[in-house]
Amino acid sequence: MKKVLLIVLLVALLLLTISPPVVLAKSDGPRQVNATDVEIVKKITLKGPAAKGGKTAPTAATGILGDPVQGKKYAVVVGIKDYPGSSADLQYTVADADLMKQVLATNYGFSARNVTELIDATATKTAIYDAINTIKDVVKSGDEVVFFFSGHGAKGKADDGDANNMDQAIVVQENGDFAFIWDGELVQWFSNFKATRIVFVFDSCLSGGMSVLKAPERVVCMASTINGMSLEGAAWGGGHGQFTYYFTEEGMEEALADTNTANGKVTVEEAFDYANANCKNQIPTISDGFTNDLLP
Repeated sequence: MKKVLLIVLLVALLLLTISPPVVLAKSDGPRQVNATDVEIVKKITLKGPAAKGGKTAPTAATGILGDPVQGKKYAVVVGIKDYPGSSADLQYTVADADLMKQVLATNYGFSARNVTELIDATATKTAIYDAINTIKDVVKSGDEVVFFFSGHGAKGKADDGDANNMDQAIVVQENGDFAFIWDGELVQWFSNFKATRIVFVFDSCLSGGMSVLKAPERVVCMASTINGMSLEGAAWGGGHGQFTYYFTEEGMEEALADTNTANGKVTVEEAFDYANANCKNQIPTISDGFTNDLLP
């Protein structure tokens, strides 16, 4: 009898030590944001021969590792190529999201149970809001959060809680129609996180406007300037966004961005520097509030 009780206790302790997967909690969704003069700025799909990088031009990286992650790692990864109708469809943004999810798991030890990937019709404004808030409910001090988006950008005058005369947005979906997550909304959604260590990566036009998310211990990597374009095409790895390809595939996965080989890992700043050096006809931007270089 004692042996049976001991076995039961051991099993119970084992179950307590296993982290449950992040399960999206349903909510009433984000508040309605009124916006005028809204213009979708579409990512440009190019045709052309294969492109290959290799240049490095350190601008953001210091070469000094900052504090390592002490806790758990969580991510929300979004890619949309199938937008409502057909005129706004893209080709490689879901491949971008798949690549980021893979690299987070393989190169940086993110558990699949803690990565929420939302693509195409599942990438609704409500689902993204719920995914962020689900993580917000479970993260603790010392944890890390990554938010990645690949798709279209937009601009307009939005009642999104900030004082900007012109706002930028990422373009998603809701109820079979276009929807917009404005920069001010993202600021609110990511406020009051117990995990202050957050990495944002945006591969979309006008993404430079997302620098409003800057804060201590955060890094915001953006594929373009506040008024700039973002490109995708088969030239980059058989089909990716130009920025995502150099930042994630060549930069991180192939470790071509690693300028400090002593640590054997690619930091966010190194990956950005590599993408910035190799992207053509678009200008990546970064807002870095992390002390030294951030290793996801």
